[in-house]
Amino acid sequence: MPRYSLTAIILHWAIAALLAFQISVGWALEGLGAHGFALYQLHKSVGITILLLTLVRIGVRYWKPRPPKLEGGWQGALASGVHVGLYAFMLGAPLTGWALVSTAKVKVPTLLFGILPLPHLPLPASTHGLAENGHGLIAWLGIALFLLHVAGALRHHLLIRDGLIWRMIPGRSTALLVGLPALILLGFVAGRVILPTPRPAQTAAAPIAVEEPEALPAPAVNAVEATLPDSAAIADNSAAAQPEEPVGPPPTWTVQPGGRIGFAVGNDGETISGSFGKWTASIVMDPDHPDSADIRVSIDMASASVGDAYKDGMLPGDEFFGVAAHPTATFTAKGAEATGPNSYRAHGTLTIKGVTKPQSIRFTLSGAGKTRKVSGGATIARAPFGVGNGDSSTGLDPKVSLTFGFTAKTP
Repeated sequence: MPRYSLTAIILHWAIAALLAFQISVGWALEGLGAHGFALYQLHKSVGITILLLTLVRIGVRYWKPRPPKLEGGWQGALASGVHVGLYAFMLGAPLTGWALVSTAKVKVPTLLFGILPLPHLPLPASTHGLAENGHGLIAWLGIALFLLHVAGALRHHLLIRDGLIWRMIPGRSTALLVGLPALILLGFVAGRVILPTPRPAQTAAAPIAVEEPEALPAPAVNAVEATLPDSAAIADNSAAAQPEEPVGPPPTWTVQPGGRIGFAVGNDGETISGSFGKWTASIVMDPDHPDSADIRVSIDMASASVGDAYKDGMLPGDEFFGVAAHPTATFTAKGAEATGPNSYRAHGTLTIKGVTKPQSIRFTLSGAGKTRKVSGGATIARAPFGVGNGDSSTGLDPKVSLTFGFTAKTP
């Protein structure tokens, strides 16, 4: 019996296994929320792989035509219709998925298997609903066609016994007859196995894990985690000798290279941690007279990174930082107050995405003389600033922990 070419056989079983994987994963994606982010990226990569392999399969079909049909009548017409439908499914599912991603409100970048960037299709946002509904409908039609195809193959092999299935097996080997179809089951099982394990929901009072700034002294953690100043420490501080009046203007401090501003936010039981790569700070303050403080910090929001190319690509968008319209966030404060030995609190204003709200920070100073190490933090409510205002942010905690640490010098 004439067989398909070896290339066609390899493509047939590879695509079948990948389709089984996609079906297995696709069923679970919508219910995974934030835990499915990495799997969603893999789903896109496998989908584009299926699209490319299908195009190659179509080329091979015309280069090396398929063996002649063994059955006519309505059964043969049905088999041909299923084959045409499967090709439409293998092309349509990836294309509608690509269109869905390209027209989504949140532009999530796609790196195929984390390596090769996939550009978005130039489609209007108004087609998003059509792409989404089409992708779901094609998926269900594809499952039906997939099952019909398998049923037809079993009918020929077990009932008619015409040996049709051997046309898609490279050699009359029982091991291959069992092993190649088993790839389909393996693909389906693999899709289930890699699904993330659901995490227990956190209570509202659960703390947000905060990444400790690199190369910062231990007081930095205390500055972030403290909720109220120690009353005894304040009393002792107040009972100390009355501060002298400042002799001259407060010193200006220059931030030295190597500092860090980091952030962390809970995300469905996990913690996303990152930092801002570009920022400047203008600080005027006499540590003995904190009311003299004049602080201004400017952060380049486009420099935010969490160490993941997919998520980093989302941060500049309107759902998060809206960098195109609001490239900079600023914190300003006039005056500070002592909350303990070498510990301070400054009340000021924070501006993000054009929205200005009151904000306080806590910080500690270590060292003496003209060089001081500064470390501290703040807790920022993201909703008032419109940070994380879309569907992909539903699992984020309402508050973000900010930490900072740097060395400052005065002439």
